[in-house]
Amino acid sequence: MSRACEVAYGEGIADLAELAGPGVGLTRLADVCLEDLTETDDCAHIALQWEAIAADGKLFTALIADLMLIPAGDKITALSVTGAYWPPPGRAGTELGQAMVRCCATAVLGSFLDSVACELVHSAGMAGPIAGR
Repeated sequence: MSRACEVAYGEGIADLAELAGPGVGLTRLADVCLEDLTETDDCAHIALQWEAIAADGKLFTALIADLMLIPAGDKITALSVTGAYWPPPGRAGTELGQAMVRCCATAVLGSFLDSVACELVHSAGMAGPIAGR
């Protein structure tokens, strides 16, 4: 899943750089922390956290989330994520407005869920596309 985090961050930051300027593209995903799988009721959870830093080494953005796998039928599993996303400080976080930052966060999380879903399908030995998130 670390790879899914890297891909999602890269795609999201590319979108944000188009809106906020090329300086945003100089950030990098600095730390990804995934906790062990836990179960509650019929749901499997993986806690995750990532932090990105700017070129000057300061925190740029962060995500703390809970990835959940929930049975949704005999052969279907729902994949979802809940969490908090801290937008970039300064120019990227204020001038863009919350709607644009929210759009970028949604793109990052959507890309992350797509990557995780693909990994799960391929590791289960299944073929074919995934029908949505």
